[in-house]
This record gives sequence, structure tokens and C-alpha cells, in this order.
Amino acid sequence: MTSPAASKPALEYKGRPLRRRDNLIYYGSMADKYIIMMQITDTRKLGDLDLPSRVSVQLQLTDSDLRSRERVVKHTEKSGLYEAVDLGAVWLERALSGKLR
Repeated sequence: MTSPAASKPALEYKGRPLRRRDNLIYYGSMADKYIIMMQITDTRKLGDLDLPSRVSVQLQLTDSDLRSRERVVKHTEKSGLYEAVDLGAVWLERALSGKLR
């Protein structure tokens, strides 16, 4: 028997799952048509912490039949993780609601 916590992602933002693997952060569900992929490309030190100082943001299709370059719908770079996640949430919401520009 699995616990309820085992079926939920460890972290959510605005009701969508956030998953991190090394310097990659995925936002959204692979069951949807689109996800956001964020890659931390540079960090800066603040005491003992490494804070993201440059983050690449991509809106991607989840279609596994496409090559990785064909999946990218939009991309940009942001100067911090908060800006990247905030923009990614807007892009994903618009894409999933059919209001993609």
C-alpha cells in the first residue's frame, strides 16, 4: 500500500509539479501537451549557498516522437530562479489554455 505522499510530487508551484534533477528543473506534467524546462547555467555564492544567477527557460512540447530541438516552442534566459519560475508559469498556463503567442 502506498502512502498519499508517495503519489504527490514533493514540490508544487501554482498547482503544478516542480521536479529538480541536478541543474535541471521541470515544471508541469508530462501528461499535458507542454512543460517548462529550466536549466541553471550559472550560480553565485551567498555564504554557503550557491544561488542561481542565470537560468535558461524553455516551453517544450511533451511529444516524445519529436527530436529535442523540435520540442522547444519558446526560450529565453533570466537572471534568477524566481524570474524564471514566474515566467515559466505564465508561459505554461497560456500554452495549456490555447492562448500561446
